[in-house]
Amino acid sequence: MKPVSETPAGNPLGTAPLGPLIYKFAVPSIIAMLVGSVYNITDQVFIGQVVGMLGNAATNVVFPLVSLSIALSQMVGVGMAAGFNLSLGAGKEDEAKGFVGTGLTLAALMGLVFTAVVLLFETPILLLCGATENTLPYAREYLSITVWGMPVAIFANGVYPIIRADRSPKLAMISSLLGAGLNIFLDWLFLYPLGMGIRGAAIATVISEVVSCLVCLAYFPRFKAFPLRWSILGLRGRYVADIAKLGTASFSNHMVMTLVNVVMNNTLTHYGALSAYGSDIPLAVAGVVTKVNMIMVSFAVGLAHGCQPILSFNMGAKNYGRVKATFKKAAVVGLAFSLCAFVLFQCFPRQIVSIFGAGAPLYFDFAESYLRIYMFMVCLFGIQPLSVNFFTSIGAVKQGIFLSVSRQGFLLLPLLIILPLFLGLDGVLYAGPIADFLAVVLSVTMITRCFQRLDRLAAEKEASLE
Repeated sequence: MKPVSETPAGNPLGTAPLGPLIYKFAVPSIIAMLVGSVYNITDQVFIGQVVGMLGNAATNVVFPLVSLSIALSQMVGVGMAAGFNLSLGAGKEDEAKGFVGTGLTLAALMGLVFTAVVLLFETPILLLCGATENTLPYAREYLSITVWGMPVAIFANGVYPIIRADRSPKLAMISSLLGAGLNIFLDWLFLYPLGMGIRGAAIATVISEVVSCLVCLAYFPRFKAFPLRWSILGLRGRYVADIAKLGTASFSNHMVMTLVNVVMNNTLTHYGALSAYGSDIPLAVAGVVTKVNMIMVSFAVGLAHGCQPILSFNMGAKNYGRVKATFKKAAVVGLAFSLCAFVLFQCFPRQIVSIFGAGAPLYFDFAESYLRIYMFMVCLFGIQPLSVNFFTSIGAVKQGIFLSVSRQGFLLLPLLIILPLFLGLDGVLYAGPIADFLAVVLSVTMITRCFQRLDRLAAEKEASLE
């Protein structure tokens, strides 16, 4: 086995003070994730201001496809980065190269296949995602353009984790910032001076995604861990399986989120039609709240991904105490942010919703209730995503997969189906906080048991050295 250029004992991931180290990796990761969400949020804001409520509803119909594309990119990216860091932590450079080469190839192929499927079944997919007669034309116009940016978006999102894992988190952040800044400018240009409507927002998104992807590609000739050669590219069965295994937790979480979005859209339109709000108002409001929630998700997932190199490397190096300490410090940060978000959502719901455009009094009435009730347990939100990534990062794949689908699949999805049968449209609102609370209880229970196992492994390691 060829030795790594930087031994585990000398790698700062295993020796540097945890506070500054987490800050170094997590802040760029958080910014990259937040900026990545700006693509959809910016479109939602400009479309809501220019096109109106039906434009907001249309982007919400398309959002499950965005979530699914993120699921694919996260599976490859997180799996590739986790395998890369676990291999380096164990001193196995050849395996690390295998993970990188196979992961890059997978990210490119998945983007092409996903785009082809969407092009073939565009209208049936939109109807499945909850499009109504009024929103379908807008959704079709938006998707027919944004679909062409999906291959580069999937590739870029798939390689951000490996760039961060290669100790270049700022580059991933810069790529996202550049794309998001360009997207904001182009949205303004195409929707206001040029008056291109929802079509202009879609074109702006595609152009920005291409620019971000080009920045990522420009990084690989300067890869730090080892030189990247064309020869490492390709699909190798062993590494495909390992990447899929290590990335399944993140994929499952986003995949179930996609299913939940589809079920929620259809539930809202069905029960909304039976209420005073109609079918389009709940669908439009859900789109706005989903985008607001993306900020929370981006922060929590960005924090978790920033900790991934530290967790994986130290687990590979059998530095169990440092693994636990990393999670604890990150959890404190996540809870502090979640508490601030809770105060904002409860105190200023109308002001937050107004950012995404005007609407009738009924629209704001439902939007305020939705944001206050559905996001009530946001104060504890950071724990579950951090726990999912913790298990994935240390190679505990089964626990990570189970926990990743628990909130969305085992808890929220059944509640979205059952509660509206008794509470009508309000059942959708109350399903969110109930699922969030139960997911946090489950996460804390599993983390506690894992910490006990790490304590036993640390004791065994110490005994073997005596």
